[in-house]
Amino acid sequence: MAISLTESAAARVRSFLEERGHGVGLRLGVRKTGCSGFAYVINYAESAQPGDTVFEDHGVRVFVEAGSLALLDGTTVDFVKQGLNEAFRFRNPNVKGECGCGESFSV
Repeated sequence: MAISLTESAAARVRSFLEERGHGVGLRLGVRKTGCSGFAYVINYAESAQPGDTVFEDHGVRVFVEAGSLALLDGTTVDFVKQGLNEAFRFRNPNVKGECGCGESFSV
């Protein structure tokens, strides 16, 4: 099992955590929703929760709850800027399809 961050994603998380002044890393998960079945949930982690698996990449800890782990295994999280837009992007080898709007995926 592995979750990784690009240097760009890690730099964004570190920068935001420094600006906030608190938090211990990135919390990544999935929830059932959308036209394809699942959507990514990304937040900043305040602490480890019971059942979390913790990964570390580029000096940033990534916390994943047990229920999301199998769906996220092998995922690389990137942070991209395109013009005025910026967002986290996910390269997940488990995805079999995505909806047209890009908000949800199926496995």
